[in-house]
Amino acid sequence: MARRPRIEFAGAIYHVLNRGNYRADLFDSAGAAQAFVDCLFQTCERLGWRLHAYCVMRNHYHLAVETPQANLVDGIHWLQSTFGNRFNRFRGEHGRAFQGRYQAILVEPGLHLARLVNYIHLNPVRARLVTLDQLGQFRWSSYRYLTRGEDGRPPCLVCHDWLHALGKMPDSPEGWRAYHDHLAWLTADDRRQKEEAFERMSRGWVYGGEDFQKNLVTEFKRMMGAKDWGGAEVDEINRVEWTRQLHQALRVLGRDLGDAKAETKSAAWKIAAAAWLKSRTNVSNRWLGEQLHMGTPDAVSRYVGECARGERSEAQSLAKKLTTRVRG
Repeated sequence: MARRPRIEFAGAIYHVLNRGNYRADLFDSAGAAQAFVDCLFQTCERLGWRLHAYCVMRNHYHLAVETPQANLVDGIHWLQSTFGNRFNRFRGEHGRAFQGRYQAILVEPGLHLARLVNYIHLNPVRARLVTLDQLGQFRWSSYRYLTRGEDGRPPCLVCHDWLHALGKMPDSPEGWRAYHDHLAWLTADDRRQKEEAFERMSRGWVYGGEDFQKNLVTEFKRMMGAKDWGGAEVDEINRVEWTRQLHQALRVLGRDLGDAKAETKSAAWKIAAAAWLKSRTNVSNRWLGEQLHMGTPDAVSRYVGECARGERSEAQSLAKKLTTRVRG
């Protein structure tokens, strides 16, 4: 039986989680965990995600992520495949890094999102990897970044909505002390965690109140009946945006698509344009290969990877030029 499509819509919030293949300790080293976090931040930048919380454990990860555009599937595919490729290259291994299909549980904004964030932040404490007072030193959690204040966190990491839902806590040293006290209150009694439905955070398809669930069911029935999952519309929006940004890059490079057809597949300026566009959008290798006449998707991926590793210095220099010269 074919798998049902993921539920995607603009502004959706998800609890996303997955484990290492065969439940292996995928993040058993600092390098592996940091590589995943780096990929996560890159995904958020490329897709425009708002990241409310995350935690990387030894064999699994948790994300509370909001998608202003309906692009969860593209984002998780890029996140997991990019990390998996880097992981396998580093370890000299082959095969899937993650087990089967990831879970993506829809979450109601407000208090339900805030409770999910609590659950994610308390994962290392509940697993007895650290105490609550040590949580600020746990390197693979959003808690560490958030408590440093706005200057010490990635732009994609957001907290105002769920802090407000927890009791109008401010994003300030005083607010983070109040949040720490709230987590201490939760961990002091297992019954309080049960009241917040911690056991439901990783099950089912939705985490929210009865009205939220009913509204989703009604809306999804309409979408399924009309065969309107947003895929075709989102694809078209993506292609328009990719084209706009590609033409911006070509203007800066003094090139056009006619030049792309005439020159070699591995021309430095082509690789630079592809690498720059992939760094800021969810553009596909197939589309880049077709537009810039760079060959197969695998070839595009190889060229961009070589550029990122400094093996194509001219392309890397041109890509940096695009980063500084192109606006919007």
